[in-house]
Amino acid sequence: MSTRRNFLKTAAVTTGAVGATALGSAHIYAEEPKKITWRLQTYAGPALGEHVIKPSIDAFNQAAKGEMEIQLYYADQLVPTGELFRAMQRGTIDAVQSDDDSIAAPVDVSVFGGYFPFATRYSLDVPVLFHRYGLKEIWEEAYGEVKGVTWLGAGAWDPCHFATVEPINSLADLKGKRIFTFPTAGKFLSRFGVIPVTLPWEDVEVAVQTGELDGITWSGITEDYTVGWANVTKYFLTNNISGAWIGSYFANSDKWAAVPEHLKTLFKLCMDSSHYYRQYWYWGGEAQLRVEGGKLQLTTIPDAEWQTVEAEAQKFWDEIAKTSPRCAKVVEIFKKYNALMVKAGPPYRY
Repeated sequence: MSTRRNFLKTAAVTTGAVGATALGSAHIYAEEPKKITWRLQTYAGPALGEHVIKPSIDAFNQAAKGEMEIQLYYADQLVPTGELFRAMQRGTIDAVQSDDDSIAAPVDVSVFGGYFPFATRYSLDVPVLFHRYGLKEIWEEAYGEVKGVTWLGAGAWDPCHFATVEPINSLADLKGKRIFTFPTAGKFLSRFGVIPVTLPWEDVEVAVQTGELDGITWSGITEDYTVGWANVTKYFLTNNISGAWIGSYFANSDKWAAVPEHLKTLFKLCMDSSHYYRQYWYWGGEAQLRVEGGKLQLTTIPDAEWQTVEAEAQKFWDEIAKTSPRCAKVVEIFKKYNALMVKAGPPYRY
């Protein structure tokens, strides 16, 4: 019995020592989860990026509690905007916020990103089209055919207006104007004599000052004031060719797959917070700055003449619809949606 007691005591001491050693080793040698670091570049310059993306990225980094950090870069800081898709595909950068059109996304639906003429009237049209009319599934299908990049979702930005050095009071005034704009918007506006010009975003203000540009059709009045373009132009045309810019978030597919599910959810929630912020920032800014801005004089092309532009947009839609069955499907959705809005009447359409 005495020997048995001694054995039990010894075993208890030994087991405790082994257990302590094992626990100590686990504490010493267990690898800490490696922090995920992304480089995300936006289409926007610093002044605009302060609104359209930085608050949401700051929130993400805080909520991720060290598990993941997103380093934010602005227009052309790492890669020229037109090369963003390929750079993301190669893994040079990890994620992008932009429209499909500007980053030369190699999918047929990229033509609808940015400002597709008269597809939208108000910013709320964009989320409705994506989440209630099927555009989300169409975009997922299109990007599912491209290796290396995952489309994460779309949201609305501001309407597309002219800010110019000389006043625009008629369609004739557009002829020969050298305008900084988006690829598809420029292709459409060239039908009215506009000369689309592509420049790095940061060069636009100086290009207006030097006379290289006659104006900008890249935004609404909120951005004109925010980024300094209202300082170098004099007039703002109240007619717009689109009620809201369609912009998206994208990520390198391998990098996205490596993100834990809870951080994917967090990132998508931060995307939604960015979409929400822009809804009221632009909506309020567009009205307030027309009335109280003080820098830009408002001009308007009469409705009867502007109808010519809207009618031409329908021809443009039909031409795009012929480029692929999927584009035809998107155009059909735009037609169905806008017809319904017209029938619904005010406040949906006037």
